[in-house]
Amino acid sequence: MISSALFSPCPSPASAREEPWAKWAAFFPLLLITLLLASCGDKPAEHAGVDQHGQPVAASRLQDQWLVINYWAIWCAPCRKEIPELNRLVQQLSGQAGVFAVNFDGKQGEALAKEANELGITFTVLAQDPANRFNLPRSTALPVTYLVDPSGKLRQTLLGEQTAAGILEHLASLQGDSP
Repeated sequence: MISSALFSPCPSPASAREEPWAKWAAFFPLLLITLLLASCGDKPAEHAGVDQHGQPVAASRLQDQWLVINYWAIWCAPCRKEIPELNRLVQQLSGQAGVFAVNFDGKQGEALAKEANELGITFTVLAQDPANRFNLPRSTALPVTYLVDPSGKLRQTLLGEQTAAGILEHLASLQGDSP
């Protein structure tokens, strides 16, 4: 015999009054998942990508300090001459500002490591271009160096080959202008 309860379109009045929380129990997992996913976007990124050796670059290295961001390419003769100056700059700044290189051609992985090594770059080469993060314009000429203040604002664009002494002068001038 088949029970007519199986075919009943509506619950009986007795079962509808069993537990007041029962009708909300089905929505709890959905609410929990929504809250968890919403919290994902609130956390700042721990890494700003990787360097030329495939090692993570802490996002904190690109925050709350002056940054020197240099774009270079293996085929750029002035870039080849400028890299030793940037290596010297890193030594002279000794942690007072972050110095980073970015490959203009967007090389990644082993190709990036090989070209950075060939040019003798001793400081961090960012595999991920930070242009969007700092609203850096795309230059049509190389080398180009951007000076970014601790708030992440582009303060100066230096086009052409730079010297360590010249960049230090620009940084000192900009830091004197800082509020």
